[in-house]
Amino acid sequence: MTGPRRRVTQQDIARMTGVSQATVSLVLNGRDDGTVRIAPETRERVLHAIRTTGYVADPVARRLAARHNRILGVFTYEPVFPAGTGDFYHPFLVGIEECAERLGCDLLLLTSAPVADGHRRIFHDDNRLRLADGCVLLGRTLDRDELARLVAEGQPFVSVGRRDDAGGPVPYVGADYPAATSAVVRRALDAGHTALAYLGQGAGPESHADRMTGFRAALDAAGLPPRHEPTADRSPAELLDTLLATGVTAAVVEEYADGVAIAQLARERGLDVPRDLSILALGDPTRPAATTDLDFTGFRIPRREMGWQAVEVLTGLIEGGPEDVPQLLVPCQPVDGATLASPAAPR
Repeated sequence: MTGPRRRVTQQDIARMTGVSQATVSLVLNGRDDGTVRIAPETRERVLHAIRTTGYVADPVARRLAARHNRILGVFTYEPVFPAGTGDFYHPFLVGIEECAERLGCDLLLLTSAPVADGHRRIFHDDNRLRLADGCVLLGRTLDRDELARLVAEGQPFVSVGRRDDAGGPVPYVGADYPAATSAVVRRALDAGHTALAYLGQGAGPESHADRMTGFRAALDAAGLPPRHEPTADRSPAELLDTLLATGVTAAVVEEYADGVAIAQLARERGLDVPRDLSILALGDPTRPAATTDLDFTGFRIPRREMGWQAVEVLTGLIEGGPEDVPQLLVPCQPVDGATLASPAAPR
């Protein structure tokens, strides 16, 4: 039984082709050193040896030999391939992959991070963050201390999603939730609704706080009081009972799954959605939701575009970037849907 095959090195390629290791390195990096020109036949001989041996340059060694190794890290604070979340992260990853491919970069999915207190950690004894030129961060909630450390150390990174300052401005590509939510509320107002309620956390993660900001701004402009119904530890039945008892005619739901649950329960009770209760969804499902035939009015998150633009921002930072920290908000896509109608006349 033979042991594992030894990895081919630049020294091996040099011995096979009768050139110096420095010449092999110059060929690998696609350039001369400015003083010694490599003959075409020599270059081809080295390239032929590389192809026939299957030589793969060590990424750390390449980093020492060139300015960048063209590897972009992707770190997620939650699992990106769970079976039960409707593939929420998949479009982000598609956009990241497509842009990286266009730019000729490889992706390193940083999956070895340990879990502490229920959350993954970027920084640990065996972290491989430095193998990449920079890193894209994904997650509904990012660790504030780790963001502050990334900002302080000057490590190129970009967050997918708007983030508050963490010892300094955080580079990000986010969804414009305030504008999208305000637009949804204005549609409900134009349809004749004056009793609206926001169902959800409305605080905590920036994505939730931004939705609440848009909700309040639209109602303030209309001279109407914003009503907030927290959903934590409350059943769909309790929420629906509260909405009906207080005369709410349009529910603006932070989480798509809550909208589905309330709509199904309302229909089971003989109510018409949207005539008796309009329901507006602020984005795509982020947790498992029951199957429904309803096409919810609201908006979709530009997840693929956000992933693409995050890579563009990151590569700009790696190459020196602008003096100002890049912070971009991408417009959300309105969805007409079928869950908004003028409120029914009082019975």
